[in-house]
Amino acid sequence: MKILVAGAGSVGRSLAREMSEAGHEVTLIDSKPEAMRVASVPEADWILGDACELTVLETAGLEDTDAVIAATGDDKSNLVLSLLAKTEFGVPNVIARVSNPANTWLFDESWGVDVAVSTPQIMAEIIQEAVSTGKLMRRMQFQSGAAMYLATVPNGSLFTEHALGHVSLPPDILVSSVIRDGVPLFPSPDMAIDAGDQLIFIVGANASDGLSEIEAML
Repeated sequence: MKILVAGAGSVGRSLAREMSEAGHEVTLIDSKPEAMRVASVPEADWILGDACELTVLETAGLEDTDAVIAATGDDKSNLVLSLLAKTEFGVPNVIARVSNPANTWLFDESWGVDVAVSTPQIMAEIIQEAVSTGKLMRRMQFQSGAAMYLATVPNGSLFTEHALGHVSLPPDILVSSVIRDGVPLFPSPDMAIDAGDQLIFIVGANASDGLSEIEAML
C-alpha cells in the first residue's frame, strides 16, 4: 500500500520505518531542511515541502495514496493536512497525531480525520490495521473477540446497486448502522445505500475470513 507520512521528526521517522519494513511504499514530507535525514529511512521517498500546500501533496501523488499519517508536532498542521487529504484527494484512511490533548475534540470527521491518536505506539498499530484491511478500518475490538469495522462506500460499490437487504453478507457479519451526512441511521432491508455513506460492520469472532468478501463488495 502507498502511505504518506507528514512530519519527519522522531515520531514520523519511526512510523515510516515501521511501515517500510512491513512492505509498504512510504513517502515522508517535512518543511524543515534539517529534518531530511534520508539515511534514517532510506527505503522511503523524501520530499522537502509544506504538507499543507496542495502543490506539494500533488507532487507526492496523494490522489492514489491509501493512507495519510499526519504526524507533525503541530495540531493545526495535522488538521489542515487531514482535511485536504480527505476532501481534495479522497484518501480513504487518514490518521492524525494529537499533540495537545485539549485539541482532541477537533480531530473528527468534519476535519477529515478517520482516527486520532496521541501515542505513537498505538498510532503504529492503528496504521497497520488500516492498511492491512484496505477499505475497512477496525474501530473497536470487543472482549468476546468480535470487532467493529468502518467503511466509506465508494462510487460503483455493490452496496450502491442493491437495497441493503439484497446484499448477501458473509456469515456472522452484519451492518449495524449507516452514517449519512454525519447522522447515524438504523439499517433496514429496503434501504438504498449512497456513495459516501459510511457502513459500520460488526464482525463475529470467527468471521474475519469474510472481510475479504466485504472488501470486494466495496
